[in-house]
Amino acid sequence: MQRLLIIGCGDVARRALPWLVKHYRVYAAVRSDARHRELRALGVTPLRADLDKPNTLRRLAGIGNLILHFAPPQETGLVDKRTKALLAALSTGKILPRRLVYISTSGVYGDCGGAWVSEERPLRPQTGRARRRGDAEALLRRFGRSRRVAVPILRAPGIYAGDRLPLARLEHGLPLLQEKDDIYTNHIHADDLAAIALSALTRGRAGRIYNASDDSALRMGDYFDLLADRFGLSRAPRLPRAEVEQRLSPAMLSFMGESRRLTNRRIKHELGVRLKYPDVATTLGGMLPEGT
Repeated sequence: MQRLLIIGCGDVARRALPWLVKHYRVYAAVRSDARHRELRALGVTPLRADLDKPNTLRRLAGIGNLILHFAPPQETGLVDKRTKALLAALSTGKILPRRLVYISTSGVYGDCGGAWVSEERPLRPQTGRARRRGDAEALLRRFGRSRRVAVPILRAPGIYAGDRLPLARLEHGLPLLQEKDDIYTNHIHADDLAAIALSALTRGRAGRIYNASDDSALRMGDYFDLLADRFGLSRAPRLPRAEVEQRLSPAMLSFMGESRRLTNRRIKHELGVRLKYPDVATTLGGMLPEGT
């Protein structure tokens, strides 16, 4: 049985585990002993390793024939020190992985003025987080070329599920942009992102980029209105950009400065993905009866 190593065994990875443990011998890097029992119960062998402590990563070398790299970069800086340390450790092994699937972010495209965006579009990351993700992509693609490791990269937009919706923002009455200033956002259900990653394990092309997005083309305000109506909350106030900038933190504002609509032809035609939740509006509509 092939060995698969998970780096960043969070929500998306856990959604893939029921399938993974039936087909692979699964290992996962964990930073503390607290999650060992949980992962073992799910059929996973935990390995103590911390991406912020490169000396703990040596044990990962040669473990996985396949790797799912879902871990985010560190919180500051312009380069992804974690991915750099991981690749350095993997390079010391006598056996390199055959394939490494990485989940990046669609934020690497920057602001596109609401245009439709395919994977060929040049990168223009505008936030520190997006720049770190862009750096990770570059590191991984160089690693793949030099080491002959197939590295498909998935660029994911806003990930949602029934238990990961931004309802707190509505509950706090935080404002949104008025309609004429509003931006397009993109979405992917966590279950679908897990399925896309699994498809990339077997069908993803070396060095290939894939927009891991659903079919939605919603503006941010419309998305939050759907949430409010579906969960019985008050709709967020719509204000001019200047007023919104006075009331929100820079981190929140960063998500309102970028507008784009992702094409997803590649995940369907090259990876053979059939989205379970192709439209966020329809999915939200089925979560709870309106007004409850």
